[in-house]
Amino acid sequence: MTETRQNPRIRYDEGCLAAHALNVVGDRWALLVVRELMLAPKRFQAIRHGLPGITAAVLTQRLTQLSGAGVVTHDAGLYGLTDSGRGLMPVLQAACRWGALHPGHDPRRFISPTALVISMTAMIRGGEGPVTAGLSMGTEAYTLHLARGVLRPAAGQADADFTLSGDGNSLARAVYGPVPLADLARDGVIGLAGDPRAAQDFVDLFRLR
Repeated sequence: MTETRQNPRIRYDEGCLAAHALNVVGDRWALLVVRELMLAPKRFQAIRHGLPGITAAVLTQRLTQLSGAGVVTHDAGLYGLTDSGRGLMPVLQAACRWGALHPGHDPRRFISPTALVISMTAMIRGGEGPVTAGLSMGTEAYTLHLARGVLRPAAGQADADFTLSGDGNSLARAVYGPVPLADLARDGVIGLAGDPRAAQDFVDLFRLR
């Protein structure tokens, strides 16, 4: 598919590089649209499912703008990211770490599967591995490979040492909360298959603060 690049819509008339970046991805919802595409291409409705507060009209606008800026691709009904779009992963990770330092975060609000996984890549602390974790969240599934303190996610299910299942919010509670996985599984908050000790050791690597 041939990509066309257009000048970003000018909102900040400055020569600052940060302002230029915000001219590209600074519109409301734009960076969160990129977030939803960071780990795998998706169809329009799947993107919208991960952004329940966005309207179809606004999502269409953002996808059009991001496509024109060379950030998003669209082919055969699937939206994905260009190399430029994937280059925003460190920006999303830095935003997660920065946000964790500020009060007011409410984990009871909606957390998409992709948002959870990206936050995990940002908030992991230590862990040499190797460990392979599976996350099954409805229509989305991810395999997380931990080695030398770095967590690398891949879309889809593969052989894993253990698999945690639930929605984004219940698994965020499992990963970041104080309640042991065995208790959450016993109470039906999450599903847990595979090695329970490896699973608990894995989630113990994550802290919000």
